[in-house]
Amino acid sequence: MQEFKKLIFYLNQKIINLGIVAHADAGKTTLTDQFLYQSGTIKTLGDVDKGTSHTDFLEVEKQRGISIRSAVTTIFYNNTKINIIDTPGHIDFSADVERNLRILDAVIIVVSAVEGVQAHTENIWDAISKLKIPCIIFINKTDRLGADPELVFEEIKTELKSCFVAIQKIENIEDNEPQPLWNSDKPNDTIIEILAEFDDKLLKSFINEESISFEIADKVFKQLVQNFNIIPTLIGSAKKGLGIIPLLNAVVNYLIPDDNPHESELNALIYRIDYIQGKGKIAGLRLFGGNISNKDIIYNATKDINEKVHQVWQYNGAQLIDTGLVEAGDIAAVSGLNESSVGDLIGKVANDIPNISMFTPLLTLQVRSVNDSDYAKLGEALTILSDEDPSLELEWLNDLQEFHLKIMGWIQIEILKQTLDNRFGVEAVFEDPTVIYRETPKKTAEGYAKYWMPKPCWAIIKLKIEPGESGSGVQYESCLSTDKVQRKYQNEIERTFQKALKQGPKGWEVTDLKIQLIDGEDHEIHSRPGDFVIATPMAIMNGLINSDTDFLEPYIGFKIKAPLNLLGAITGDIIKMRGSFNSPAINNDKVIITGELPLATSLDFPVKLSSRSGGKAKIKTWFETYRKCSEEHAKAREYKGVNPLDEAKYILKARKALQDSNK
Repeated sequence: MQEFKKLIFYLNQKIINLGIVAHADAGKTTLTDQFLYQSGTIKTLGDVDKGTSHTDFLEVEKQRGISIRSAVTTIFYNNTKINIIDTPGHIDFSADVERNLRILDAVIIVVSAVEGVQAHTENIWDAISKLKIPCIIFINKTDRLGADPELVFEEIKTELKSCFVAIQKIENIEDNEPQPLWNSDKPNDTIIEILAEFDDKLLKSFINEESISFEIADKVFKQLVQNFNIIPTLIGSAKKGLGIIPLLNAVVNYLIPDDNPHESELNALIYRIDYIQGKGKIAGLRLFGGNISNKDIIYNATKDINEKVHQVWQYNGAQLIDTGLVEAGDIAAVSGLNESSVGDLIGKVANDIPNISMFTPLLTLQVRSVNDSDYAKLGEALTILSDEDPSLELEWLNDLQEFHLKIMGWIQIEILKQTLDNRFGVEAVFEDPTVIYRETPKKTAEGYAKYWMPKPCWAIIKLKIEPGESGSGVQYESCLSTDKVQRKYQNEIERTFQKALKQGPKGWEVTDLKIQLIDGEDHEIHSRPGDFVIATPMAIMNGLINSDTDFLEPYIGFKIKAPLNLLGAITGDIIKMRGSFNSPAINNDKVIITGELPLATSLDFPVKLSSRSGGKAKIKTWFETYRKCSEEHAKAREYKGVNPLDEAKYILKARKALQDSNK
């Protein structure tokens, strides 16, 4: 009976997974608290400044008053279940936003009525527009001194370059209560004219000055929102609770499709991992089809394994509510999937879900425990954190007792340090970050490895290595007959070479090259698949030494908006940093400068720019590409572990005959 009641509940409710996204401090979390409060879900409003908000429940979030990890909560409004995903706003935690964008049905982008379109607002908008996720713009903080929602709306249209439609305005600046421009009492002609540009029937009626009912026009309005043709824009103050109910009505009226059938077969995506005390590893899933119940056996298509679900919960801020069932269209927390990871597809009919990369971690650093006795504890903590956030790409070099992470910036370092202390009780030191360089072959060369001693073993490999086009990555091809090296051994070579390229002669990952297997030999008696796993890195490194390698350094693209009187100083700074810029665009007393900068020389440029301009200049940056650079502008690093060039030691290590240096 309980399962039947749950099924009836799902059949009678619309469900929407709604993301709240914005630049930091625009008011996302306060808006989420207002949704909870005004929908009757909670009785007392939270306060970000006091550390009592419903979705900033981590200790580090309470202390700092910022969101560092997305949180999920649920409200019920107008017969609709709205799963709200409150995302981080700081650029250092963009990877979390990226993961959530894959499971959202719709988005509210929050923009401050004082600060307007900020740098990260544009980054978020670029990602959403590429995925074409239906969205609403909410211009927040209209109660603040200096707020100018009309000016910000014009800035949104100019900067984000889409069809934004204002459906509210503020007539009385004293009470800041938004007034509707679009409802059955006010079928605004200006808005109808905008809609008519996308709809032939509406255009014909508009041209012929025929009467157009609000119901007909509103149906077109909704369809255009669903198709990402228009973006409704509303205004209000989350802190004062102004405009919240009209915003909720707009979510229900325009962001939810009238008909959204789901597949009957299981089709889901694991979009987050959490480790929760008392519950262990919890996988966050979005179901696009089918259902999952307690004790179900489900298929992980990515890893080609079956796992048993222990329990199904619904997220509710810091709490998990036992539901025992999750249906298509919904999201849930599931325990028991201990082998699964973020990004895994679930179900035999699972379809790949579009992904978008907002930022690429371009810095790496070493983490060590203050107390040597905490080494293992630190390793366990970092393993958990990297499972929750795969963008960290933890590298645990046990032989050297070193931990290396990839990170976005300084705020992330501070948060990680505080998290290790608060959550895991580990005091850690983070070394100064280093820009992540790469290597690429200078010329065509051959790499050779002969692994046939000590017996039993036999693997002979000859590779041709040649430079590839910039940005081409790694291309591999076997030109060798299976008469010389059996297919099963060739498969091991192909599986191993990517790992072998993680470190080149200068200590960095090697990319933009072509590898051909051109010769080799196996032995009928002595060869084993593992022999070719050992020989492949030796042949790769031998070939890279013969070809030599160039450094590649990361470049970021930038867009600066600044007062015109700073043009000379800013372009001078760009030249000093080895950057380049396009012809500046000048508009009255403002200038827009676009171009590229090496990351290594521009790490502190946003801070310097803000200081130079008194906060009047804004900069938006993004990863552009890797470019060749000279030895003087790059930094080689030591090979981590045993270098395959040291063949004797490397073979002993690979055969587990070499004792760890730390023992």
